[in-house]
Amino acid sequence: MVENKTRRRLRIVVAWFVTALFVFPLYFWTTTAFKEAKEIFNVPPSIWSFSPTLRNFEEVFGISFGFLRQQEVLPGGGNFYMAPRLWDSIIVALFSTALAIIISTLAAYSLSRMNFRGRHHFVSWVLSTRMMPPVAVAIPMFFIYKDIGLMDTHLGIIIIHALMNLPLAVLLLKSFFDDIPQEIDESAIVDGASRWLIFRRIVLPMAMGGVAATAVLCFIFSWTEFIFVLTLTQTGLKTVPVVSSSFVTSTGTAWGNMAALGVAAMLPAFVFILLVQKQLVRGLTLGSLKQ
Repeated sequence: MVENKTRRRLRIVVAWFVTALFVFPLYFWTTTAFKEAKEIFNVPPSIWSFSPTLRNFEEVFGISFGFLRQQEVLPGGGNFYMAPRLWDSIIVALFSTALAIIISTLAAYSLSRMNFRGRHHFVSWVLSTRMMPPVAVAIPMFFIYKDIGLMDTHLGIIIIHALMNLPLAVLLLKSFFDDIPQEIDESAIVDGASRWLIFRRIVLPMAMGGVAATAVLCFIFSWTEFIFVLTLTQTGLKTVPVVSSSFVTSTGTAWGNMAALGVAAMLPAFVFILLVQKQLVRGLTLGSLKQ
């Protein structure tokens, strides 16, 4: 009995230590966004006691006392206005996630339920496309986009991000559809339901947890993607990861501004995960229990 209590306490201590190990860098980065430049470089670092300020957010987003400025001059000499860049990231991530989910649900259901020649080879081919590094595709896509006029456009980045997420989304959703018994489809077919009706009214609602989990991963991958946006955009469109690199200049790194942009960039992803939280939990546990 005493040994069990000791093990339980040890597991609790280890759990708190691992949690602190992951949370502390996030806390330190967040507090950096609210520090003056001189406090950021304090030795030893001012982790708990510092004078909070919103100056970094004002300089990054051009917000001062509730009014939008037209432009802000950041340390390093560059002229930036980061609010549109954050909207660029939100638009690209949301629409590319929606496009990837729409296509992948149909493809995954077909691979899970329909027997056709070469199905297993097709699954292997989908998996192999995910193994290709993005840098191997970026240069060819640059010339293709330049010829068809998709350079520096939201549509172009949405399409390439959706294509990037499709292999993972198809394989994940196929595993979720595989966990739903096929006897449900067979019973519905006997009752006269079509494949499309079975998919839309029966199978898809049962797999919404898996769809939510897949959507979260697609959103995060699109939100943090760097190579394609850097290669396929020039001046009009920039997402948060690419813009973050502009804070590193020949005169130094604007750590406070970079931290402010990073904290603001975490909020949309956090809100998106909260919105699909219930479905996400269902998706992570789907298939863990079988009758």
